[in-house]
Amino acid sequence: VQLQASGGGLVQAGGSLRLSCAASGRAFSNYAVGWFRQAPGKERAFVAAINWSGRSIDYSDSVKGRFTISRDNVANTVYLKMDNLKPEDTAVYYCAAAFGGDNYYTLCGGIFMGSWGQGTLVTVSS
Repeated sequence: VQLQASGGGLVQAGGSLRLSCAASGRAFSNYAVGWFRQAPGKERAFVAAINWSGRSIDYSDSVKGRFTISRDNVANTVYLKMDNLKPEDTAVYYCAAAFGGDNYYTLCGGIFMGSWGQGTLVTVSS
């Protein structure tokens, strides 16, 4: 499955953005999807993950309570709604899809062994 992340931009602290991860290819509903981010000078880090059905969701502690991940398997899209954004949320955001139920847990563990697509830049000004 091929993924395309979009929706990034420049926003003031306290503002909101919604990122989209659009998938092409078949059987998207068989994939768990995760969002990761890479801030300048830092390693890529786990942000959120959702399993194939949307019933299992996990967040990093740094975004819990502010970010919401969801998916629409008809539209082949996963969303990341980001509220109360902080300057430390500034990063390039990437989405990643992993096939199979168990891979939801590997995504939650911050592990993704596939190829990274082009991310979308989120910049939060203070």
